[in-house]
Amino acid sequence: MRKRCVLLPANFYAEFGPKSFILWCVTLSVAIITKNEEANIRRTLESVRWADEVIIVDSGSTDRTCEIARELGAKVFVEEWKGFAAQKNSAIEKCTGDWILSLDADEEVSPGLSFAIIRGLRADLRDFFEPFAGLELPRKNLFLSHWIKYGGFYPDRKLRLFKKGTGRFKEALVHETIEINGNTERLDHDSLMGEQTPDLIHHAYPTLSSYIEHMNSYSSLGAEMAVAKGQGGFSILNIVVRPLATFIYNYFFRLGFLDGREGLLLHLYHCVYVSWKYAKAWEISRTKSQAAG
Repeated sequence: MRKRCVLLPANFYAEFGPKSFILWCVTLSVAIITKNEEANIRRTLESVRWADEVIIVDSGSTDRTCEIARELGAKVFVEEWKGFAAQKNSAIEKCTGDWILSLDADEEVSPGLSFAIIRGLRADLRDFFEPFAGLELPRKNLFLSHWIKYGGFYPDRKLRLFKKGTGRFKEALVHETIEINGNTERLDHDSLMGEQTPDLIHHAYPTLSSYIEHMNSYSSLGAEMAVAKGQGGFSILNIVVRPLATFIYNYFFRLGFLDGREGLLLHLYHCVYVSWKYAKAWEISRTKSQAAG
């Protein structure tokens, strides 16, 4: 991969010190996993065309996902499904850039975030800063095409940008997270010069059907994790009280009601997801007990 050298702007001198006119040479790889993401992948890849390299690990798409990705210059690898964490780690291992940005196929890098990432990577200049290995990015979640601003959904910070060789996804059935070997920092709105907010835009659930489908799948995976933690008993607390308390806390105390009808539906169905998870955990435990008996 060719190193791309960028001349730091004049205002960088005033902000960071007398050596600010040196050339900054760093490359960025983007890592994405896909399966049947034809509806999303073009938007995602268009938002990172400024990156040096895009790596896609596909798990057997039957639509035009791989065709669109190759058309937009991505390097596509087709592999059997190994689980979320293992699949994402496979994509990371194939990246050759100095830094790696891990994205989901339904996420989009906003223009403000593009600018902020470039500015943030300048902090890799050790003459000016204590080096950091990872950067948390603010994420804007869309539900039924509506930006969910309240109820704990914004800013939904995710650690997605990290130096090559320092980060891997921790093994988990669902809600996998990156473990970083080194210091991490947080990209906040006040760290951006300009008016555009540096958000990762998550086109999460364009329809109610897609939300219910995802929550059904996630609750099944979450149930398996709950069983592994010994939470497989039939519990009124987990199946009834916890979901209700979650709704009250997020919808009222964290102002979820300010997101209107979309906010009501999101928080209502999210508490149903919590109930499903623990009910399915009980079902799994009961099935295993019956099989053993």
